[in-house]
Amino acid sequence: MKKTLSIIALSVIGFGFVSCKKENKEEVLLERPDIHRSAPADSSNVAANPETAAPATVSNQPLTTIALSESNFDFGKIKKGDKVEHIYEITNTGNNPLVISEVKPGCGCTAPDFTKEPIMPGKKGKITLHFDSTNFDGNVNKYADVFANVEKAPIKLTFTANIQP
Repeated sequence: MKKTLSIIALSVIGFGFVSCKKENKEEVLLERPDIHRSAPADSSNVAANPETAAPATVSNQPLTTIALSESNFDFGKIKKGDKVEHIYEITNTGNNPLVISEVKPGCGCTAPDFTKEPIMPGKKGKITLHFDSTNFDGNVNKYADVFANVEKAPIKLTFTANIQP
């Protein structure tokens, strides 16, 4: 009986460690039916058919450049169960409109909001990451990938927190 309880307890703990990552992978597969999973038969025809050229997360807009207010934020000490958020400011420093097509958090504990309309040259937009600390203890490092019409996409935004009981 003791051995069975130990096995069950270890299974639950093990599942808890991987559930956040597993949830994200399932989310991507379920929410992204528009992503083509096979390469086009004739790659020379990619330019003629933009739908097969790239997944939905890659923008077909002309490229631009950006400046971030910061790419990493530290919430410091927060209480377990706190729901916190941080706004990352993004400035279009290029000559073409900036289009953020998607923000993908690395975990189900993080939810994004972002400027959906094109950000004109010289203007600013926002990316907000909402974090729910309910299932965490101690130091955590989380991220979200921002897909936009910039040369080095995705842009990685990160944050840290020290979760206190």
